[in-house]
Amino acid sequence: MSAKDKFWVGFSSIENIDSAFVIRLFNYFGDIEKAFNTDENELKNIDGLSVKKAQNFLKARDNVDLDSSLNNVVERGIKFLTFDNPDYPELLKNIETPPVVLYYKGDISRCNLKKTLAIVGSRKASFNGKESLKHVMKGFANTDVCIISGLASGIDTTAHLSAIENNLATIGVIASGFDFIYPSSNKSLYERIEKENGLILTEYYPTFEPLKFRFPQRNRIVTGLSYGTVVVEASLQSGALISANLTLEQGRELMCIPGLITNPNMAGIYKLLRNGATLVTCAEDILEALGWERTEEPVQLHLTEMNVDELKIYKSLEIEDKTIDAITNETGLDVDNLLSLLTIMELKGIIKSVEGDRFKRVI
Repeated sequence: MSAKDKFWVGFSSIENIDSAFVIRLFNYFGDIEKAFNTDENELKNIDGLSVKKAQNFLKARDNVDLDSSLNNVVERGIKFLTFDNPDYPELLKNIETPPVVLYYKGDISRCNLKKTLAIVGSRKASFNGKESLKHVMKGFANTDVCIISGLASGIDTTAHLSAIENNLATIGVIASGFDFIYPSSNKSLYERIEKENGLILTEYYPTFEPLKFRFPQRNRIVTGLSYGTVVVEASLQSGALISANLTLEQGRELMCIPGLITNPNMAGIYKLLRNGATLVTCAEDILEALGWERTEEPVQLHLTEMNVDELKIYKSLEIEDKTIDAITNETGLDVDNLLSLLTIMELKGIIKSVEGDRFKRVI
């Protein structure tokens, strides 16, 4: 830990200043300690600096206990990277307003920051949209691609869960400090990512609440950490379109997964595609768009590993997931035998049950 860390953390603990203000002071003074300890006369010399923000900072700074602020982070078991740390992600440093501190929980070494892909979309995603995303994600299984999303409900949750299911690292970027979990329904997903598959990351000091304006700010980190962004579902008035615009502003690759034209969440998708976004129907489309090579082939299932009846079930699920009744009708197997085989195939990791009492292929 650097002796300067407490000044970076001190800055980030002040709610009424933003990262652009802090980076501006840091660039002007060339030293974060000098920037933190500046006075009103010095701040007046910085061209274009908001007088109100400068006054707000000076007033709030006098109430900051630097050692206490730092200890409050460390005692919670939260790790962090400051803007001047050599391990701070270079890709993120190059966006217009990079975060001054990245707080995180999990194993950063698990994440390949040279192959990062953002996935964004509607919180109220359709079944079709989720399944389309899962289909694309399956093509990355067991590779070194790192999936980044915002840990919201809908597409974000599907992206993180699909990453875990396909043995991929994933980074969940949240819009609050670590004292809060939003949405609360994703608590177990938070914990699973932290312990098994990657990072939970935020620019916000632990005590900062998930206020509405912080979600769009969070989006610039999701896209800023990524070489490209895949938009799955987005209405014309959605946060996902904000992320799409940020992707273009940051000079990154914008990609979209198509869907049903009757779905109102597809209006934004087809607008983006008309304006030149890359069409994605499989993982290979993303690899080609980003110029990435597959570093490890997905695990392939050998059909000889299944008996005749298991193979019937497997083939019946080739196009889409099905109910037990539908599988029975297609395979001609009696229900008792079918239920037994479905259980065995789930244990083998060949298929899995999904919502609606349906079954689908895993591999």
